[in-house]
Amino acid sequence: MQEKILVVDDEKEIAQLIRDYLRAEGYEVFMAFDGEEAVNCFREQKPQLAVLDIMLPKMDGTEVCRIIREESNIPILMISAKKSDVDKILALGLGADDYMTKPFSPGEMVARVKAQLRRFTSFSAGLDKKEKLQFGDLEIDLKGYGVTMAGKSVILSAKEFELLRYMAQNPDQVLTRDQIFDNVWGFSDYGDINTVTVHIRRIREKLEPDPAKPVFIKTIWGVGYKFTGGKS
Repeated sequence: MQEKILVVDDEKEIAQLIRDYLRAEGYEVFMAFDGEEAVNCFREQKPQLAVLDIMLPKMDGTEVCRIIREESNIPILMISAKKSDVDKILALGLGADDYMTKPFSPGEMVARVKAQLRRFTSFSAGLDKKEKLQFGDLEIDLKGYGVTMAGKSVILSAKEFELLRYMAQNPDQVLTRDQIFDNVWGFSDYGDINTVTVHIRRIREKLEPDPAKPVFIKTIWGVGYKFTGGKS
């Protein structure tokens, strides 16, 4: 069964170029050229990954990203002509898993898509089905790639889940940002170590009763972070 990819860009030539390269790799590709069309296509086709431009007519890419993330934890790769770090942090803060700046090589795009799908698929299907981690009201389903808090589902992006999983499997250990980046993103993956900080902030916003006073993931100043499972 072909994996479905949604490509969203108002520059049709770019969208078609990405489509052609992804099709050559065996993916089924759907295109949208504005934000509203993107949301409709996402809901109808249920893709396994979305490539999403930030600047879109009708509804911008950040809003599309927010909507997708509220409904799904599929990998989201955002692209933009802007080079500012503000855009990058904003995109990742909304739940995007990766970010590329135009112009980019189609080969690099394909490599990133493959990396995100490979990681998402391996963690979704390859973990021991018996494995669930329980920390008070927090339950992490390693096989189902799901998280619940007090019985209510918590939607995390693929990368947010992997980061939480990694830390929860190493409870009460102080982990540096370098350790987290290497284990979640990988030595050969693209990204910036500051991404770790952004993703931890997002996880706290979704899990912590008071993100300003976290009880699950604590900052160890000058060193890194520690997952305590809610213990004081």
